Amino acid sequence: MRILLTNDDGIHGPGLAVLQKIAAELSDDVWTVAPETDQSGLAHSLTLSEPLRLRQMGEKQFALRGTPTDCVIMAVREVLPDAPDLILSGINSGANMADDVTYSGTIAAAIEGTLQGVKSIALSQTGRYDNGRYFPWEVAERHALPLIRKLLPLELPEGTFFNLNFPCCTPEEVQGVRVTTQGKLESGLSVEKRTDGRGLPYYWLTFRERLSAFDHDSDLNAIGENHVSVTPLKLDLTDHAVRDRIAEALA
Repeated sequence: MRILLTNDDGIHGPGLAVLQKIAAELSDDVWTVAPETDQSGLAHSLTLSEPLRLRQMGEKQFALRGTPTDCVIMAVREVLPDAPDLILSGINSGANMADDVTYSGTIAAAIEGTLQGVKSIALSQTGRYDNGRYFPWEVAERHALPLIRKLLPLELPEGTFFNLNFPCCTPEEVQGVRVTTQGKLESGLSVEKRTDGRGLPYYWLTFRERLSAFDHDSDLNAIGENHVSVTPLKLDLTDHAVRDRIAEALA
């Protein structure tokens, strides 16, 4: 099995190093094509106005000056000798759940892999931010491998991929695995205004404290109760129920 690894935290991201260990247990044909710099929050974006620069970092390891989506396209179309059998994206520094999946470069790489016809899995490790950034990578390192082995034989509908999130706790405190739905968060980004040394304003996008609408089956609830969350996501954004209503109204 040929495996492609990528992420949005960059080629030196700590989660990518964990993912490389996990992938090595699945195959001896593992390739990495990851962004040269942090590309978090760029979603499913392409680099179209400047060239893509590719740099080899080691055997079967490449850094690309581009987005996670660029990395998957370059890997499949240019770098690998043949298409991969599996794409693993992550392990992201922080959860990718609920509405945040629309911003995530980690999710975007799995989207692009799915568009390319490759089974794809996005992986994210939940962390804490109350006293600096803390991510218990040992949770994903212990629990991801057996979970991936169970998911690999499953036949997915065309256009569907897996989104895995691991809770912020110790490996022993993980309560199990839940198959979840995409949750819903209330509120989100805010704009923080600051002033530079010359008195000129500049701005940061920041996440405020965010509340979730309670849903027992959601990814948010699973992570909150120290479960690993497995959410099947699909590319088709069509609201089929509303489509039928529109068709009736226009008939």
